[in-house]
Amino acid sequence: MPIKLGSLPKSVGATASLQQDSQLQRRLQQDSIELAGKIVYLNPFLYWRRFDANTDRWLREPGQMDEEQIEKNRLRFYPEVVWEGLSEEDKAVKAAAVEMFLKSLELISTFNPELTAGQLLELERKMAVTKKRAFERWVAKSLKRRSQAQLAEKRRFSRDRWLREWQEWSLDPVTRKALLPISGLLLLGGLTGWFMGTQQFCRPLILQPGVQQLR
Repeated sequence: MPIKLGSLPKSVGATASLQQDSQLQRRLQQDSIELAGKIVYLNPFLYWRRFDANTDRWLREPGQMDEEQIEKNRLRFYPEVVWEGLSEEDKAVKAAAVEMFLKSLELISTFNPELTAGQLLELERKMAVTKKRAFERWVAKSLKRRSQAQLAEKRRFSRDRWLREWQEWSLDPVTRKALLPISGLLLLGGLTGWFMGTQQFCRPLILQPGVQQLR
């Protein structure tokens, strides 16, 4: 029996469904932990329904915490990293990731106040393993968007300043007085060129002897 367009054999459809379920299961395992019979989410964005717009902006935008607080917690989440050997870009990404860890732990403890210190420590250890790369990718994109926005704003400011300075310069009485003779010379030159062009166009064609004009 031929297979209809758009349909899949049962074996292929079942395999695809199993693969999707397996991927979803892995993501849930990375984004959650079971503590005392309760599932606690490690991904802070899974709590988005429970916080307001200010909290959402605080979570998403890097630079909301003091640099001193981030520096104190660098070894807590990156004990294997030699920060002095990092490039400025890598250092900024990892510092923003540390900030993301701290924000996430603060949100988790707020929405799960019954967690003990030992449970929070267990949660933090799993988060440091499963969410580190995800946090780094997230903050790298966020920092790139911020850099692009700042560059666009800088260009717009420079353009507006140039236009403002040019307008002030052109409206200055001294400038206008200096430009007046130049404008007059340019106008005179243009009129002279136009007059000479019209005279050349209107001049009758003089034929040499022996040359007849074609009709």
